[in-house]
Order: sequence, then structure tokens, then C-alpha cells
Amino acid sequence: MSARVRLNVQKNQRLYYSGKQKWHTLKAQVVVDYLSGLIVCTAFDQGRRHDFRIFKQAQLPIQLEQLWVADRGYQGIAKFHAYSCTPYKKSRKQLLSKEERQFNRQLAQVRITVEHTFRKLKIFRILAERYRNRRKRFGLRFNLIAGFLNYELTHSK
Repeated sequence: MSARVRLNVQKNQRLYYSGKQKWHTLKAQVVVDYLSGLIVCTAFDQGRRHDFRIFKQAQLPIQLEQLWVADRGYQGIAKFHAYSCTPYKKSRKQLLSKEERQFNRQLAQVRITVEHTFRKLKIFRILAERYRNRRKRFGLRFNLIAGFLNYELTHSK
């Protein structure tokens, strides 16, 4: 009977093991408003899941007239949302053209608001370091920190 318990624990751990990072991880997906920097909504899943799969399963509230800017992990987002932008990827055989590099640079300038929000979340060390608490409470704690940041942004001005 104890052998079964060990196997179950190993199976549960395998769900959270990220082969890319070689670590047991949890993923948090954040939607940030470009103009205000507020965290609009969040989604959480196991570290093994791909970002775009989390996006499809979370069914985030998408407004059709909004422009969505995402990173390279969301290459198929144009099928789900017409007004979406992702950077161009270099192919194995060809480099990016000047226009494509210029577009990627402009997109990065728009995305900097999101990166600043990630920096603020990392100050609380929930994203920056190893999460040692219960996995079930990760979403709750992350949402509380997001609420603190939103409160700070709205009441600091």
C-alpha cells in the first residue's frame, strides 16, 4: 500500500515539473491594462502547461474592440482574437527584415508596461523565488498581491 502512495505522489509531482526550467513550477498568467497598468485578470495552472493552452482553457473575458499585445508564446492568438499582435519570429534559415525588427521594437515599447507590472509582482517574491506553500493557495495569494498593486496604482495619484 505504501508503494501506491509513492507512485501517486510522483505522478502529482510530474504534473508540476517543467522540463524547460528543470524545476517544479506553477504558472501565472496576467492580463494588464496598457494605459493604467492595472492587473485586469489572472489565470493559474501547472508549470508543465504551455502559456497558450492556459489562455485557451481560462477563457479570459475578451472584448472584441481591444488590442491584445502578447509575447512569442501566443503565436496562434490571431485565430481567437482579430485585434492581436505578436512579435515576428526568426526562422532557422532567414533573419528578420528591417521592417519586422522595427515592428518588434515598437511592440516591445508597448509591452514595457506589462514588464513593469511583472517587476512589481516580483518585489513580493511570489514570482521571483521558490513558492514553498500549498499549491492550492497560490492563486489566492497571487490575487491578493494583484489587488494590493491595483489599490496602490489607483490611490497613489
